[in-house]
Amino acid sequence: MSVYLGIDIGTSGTKTLAINAKGKILAQAMEAYPCYHPKPLWSEQDPEDWWQATVKTVRAVVKQAKLKPANVRAIGLSGQMHGSVFLDKHNKVVRRALLWNDQRTAAECAEIEKRAGGRKRLIEMVANPALTGFTAPKILWLRNSEPKNFEKTVKVLLPKDEIRRRLTGEFATEVSDASGMLLLDVVHRRWSKELLGKLDLDVNMFGQVYESEEVTGRLTSEAAKLLGLSTDCLVVGGAGDCAAGAVGNGIVKPGVLSTSIGTSGVVFVHAETPQVDPLGRLHTFCHAVRGKWHMMGVTLAAGGSLQWFRNAVCQTLASEAKRRKVDAYDVLTEEAAVTPPGAEGLFFLPYLAGERTPHANPNARGAFVGLTLKHTRGHLVRAIMEGVTYSLRDCLAIIEEQGVAVKQIRASGGGARSAFWRQMQADVLGKAVVSMAADEGPGYGVALLAAVGAGEFKNVAEACEATVKTVEQTKPVTAARKVYDKGFGVYQELYGVLKEEFKKIGLLSD
Repeated sequence: MSVYLGIDIGTSGTKTLAINAKGKILAQAMEAYPCYHPKPLWSEQDPEDWWQATVKTVRAVVKQAKLKPANVRAIGLSGQMHGSVFLDKHNKVVRRALLWNDQRTAAECAEIEKRAGGRKRLIEMVANPALTGFTAPKILWLRNSEPKNFEKTVKVLLPKDEIRRRLTGEFATEVSDASGMLLLDVVHRRWSKELLGKLDLDVNMFGQVYESEEVTGRLTSEAAKLLGLSTDCLVVGGAGDCAAGAVGNGIVKPGVLSTSIGTSGVVFVHAETPQVDPLGRLHTFCHAVRGKWHMMGVTLAAGGSLQWFRNAVCQTLASEAKRRKVDAYDVLTEEAAVTPPGAEGLFFLPYLAGERTPHANPNARGAFVGLTLKHTRGHLVRAIMEGVTYSLRDCLAIIEEQGVAVKQIRASGGGARSAFWRQMQADVLGKAVVSMAADEGPGYGVALLAAVGAGEFKNVAEACEATVKTVEQTKPVTAARKVYDKGFGVYQELYGVLKEEFKKIGLLSD
């Protein structure tokens, strides 16, 4: 029996799953770990937590599926993008990793644009503007703010690539995740020596770049023993979580777009050629499909906004849900569902961690606008969900503005598991939304990449054709769509009205 593992190093935890050659999920496991916020809008994690979670979840999956070491032929790796793991000459972690949603690097973004010769020239080099979440600004922040730690640093790896190093001993990455470092020549799929030179960074700080299904190494004897696997087990390039999730949803051909509501929100579309938004509002990255690209809009607090509300505002909700033997999110969704579309004039701006698409503003803040005495907890929840979905529409509007035809939307992430939120997506986006038979996120996508790398399929498209199936279509409701068409205009205007105030608020919280 041939089995392939997908390991996803997420923000809230690491998830590992096992599939057979037909794409059937045999077992899966999840292990959570903390995120640290030493200052407002700072976000860090300890890479050792990722490794311990990887070991625990792989061992759990092997046990659940009763796998023998020889059964597991290959592993695919996915993970949160843009995070920075700084290693010294002994391969020891220098400091906690800075994450994708960390907003401390505004000054470094300005420095990068200046060194590059301006925003336009930077986009010409690496297809994207400098954003606070990306890796390059984090490296410059370390150099500017923690020079002693920078002097110790000899290697910089992305989260999943640190796990690759622990598995194989290799310093490697792949094109989709490396695209989000702001150091890759995305068009030519290689490190941008020109930009690295302008930033005074040594190319040897970074791993060798592979295509996503390429084999990057095998398990070391130490890792194989620890995981209960064989040293014959291959480890392929894998993909950043967005591209990996897209592979898992079959977004590997033109005309098919995916929305994902996890901690962040993602709108992702396949591209046969590199298409660059000249204003830099969308990301243009290499796809996990060899020789292809994708365009992507990312919002920083999608499902994370609802999670914040549950944890920070509804502390008694857990006991209520436990008493009813239901999930706390189900209680909130039930309350939202009995309020009308538009939440009776209540709006929520989901900028709890700043924002990326379309505003690229680390100073943006979350806000409820339009509160009255009539509004209940259900209205607040509905407004949060609507605000998050409006943020996805912001991204979709830019994609269509670039002339990209969207024939089908495939929904994934926690938002896709809720029939209520799927219907809201259809109504707000004004298009039918399709759900998937196996919505297991990035882990499933990289398990398919592992199968391709091991020779189970000829290429990624063939793997998706054989394994990825749609199961249900949700069509827009005309009355709700009309409400949301009007509401979206108001939602967009609110950012413009509050933009300068956000800057002032930021100064108050420093």
